[in-house]
Amino acid sequence: MDDKKFLRVALALVALFVAGVFLKLARPVLIPFILAVFLSYIVDPALTLLTRCRWPRPGAVLIVLCLMFVVLYLLGVLAYSSGKAFVAELPKYQDRLGQVARFLESGFGPFKVDLSAALAGLDFDRLGAFLLKAIGPFFGVIGKLLLVFVFLVFIVAGRGRAAAKLARALDGPSAGRVAGVVEAINAQIRKYLVIKTLVSLANGIMVWVVLALFGVDFAALFGLLAFLLNYIPNIGSFIATVLRVGFAFFQFGTFWTPFWILVVTNGLDMVLGNIIEPRIMGKGLGLSPLLVFFSLLFWGWLWGIPGMILSVPLTAMIKIVCQNVPALRPVAVLMGP
Repeated sequence: MDDKKFLRVALALVALFVAGVFLKLARPVLIPFILAVFLSYIVDPALTLLTRCRWPRPGAVLIVLCLMFVVLYLLGVLAYSSGKAFVAELPKYQDRLGQVARFLESGFGPFKVDLSAALAGLDFDRLGAFLLKAIGPFFGVIGKLLLVFVFLVFIVAGRGRAAAKLARALDGPSAGRVAGVVEAINAQIRKYLVIKTLVSLANGIMVWVVLALFGVDFAALFGLLAFLLNYIPNIGSFIATVLRVGFAFFQFGTFWTPFWILVVTNGLDMVLGNIIEPRIMGKGLGLSPLLVFFSLLFWGWLWGIPGMILSVPLTAMIKIVCQNVPALRPVAVLMGP
């Protein structure tokens, strides 16, 4: 018996190692595929609405895919142009950074720190190249949006036949029960991703508009970052806030403009994230903050910045599956807040 237990543990460890190696090596294909799976759940309500309005399914699929292609194209153009413009304009802010450094030096009182001397030797061209290299994996995914769209075409086109295939594969009394569980999992995943995407989109547009009204440069870029980082509860919002408020202080060199940006954007963010989203989403899909942190670290280590953005949706999908499988429900409870 001990030998059998040891063998099971050894096989489980080997399987985990092989799975980890596979996830790491297959990253260029898996990330676009997972994005396509997420998008297929997000566009599913629109597809269902069109079919209920007596549209033929092939025509409804074509319309939804065309709209999604336009959205992906515009997202790619926005991300690439904003990121490239930000890096290109970075050397022009060298004088502004020197003024901020002198302001901070004067505010330290007896604790003098010679920031100006440190910044004098800073090569902004090399800094821009470093930033491009650091965010390269993210823009690499944006550049692979065509591959995401190809995956999306096949997933959406084949989803209508999935239920029939499952019924044929499990012909018998268990077919109806398994089909019901799969449909419940799909419905909950669809609800989570659609609501999370709509709230994140509202948050990104809100940040874009507020920063544009205050005259902050690269407002569209910070709006895009707010949209993407909103998929990471708490941590993502904090990072997005630090980036936009810090840049506003850097651009204007005053206290009040960044302060009002902080108050307005965070106030609206709290309304969206703490009032509207929980009321629509419900409490059943909440995740433990510690689990969110560890999933962020794990998927970030595995897939870089794209993995960090996908970490919480992936973890939420795993919890939804555990909730609908009786043997795994204790795991879902442990994953909750």
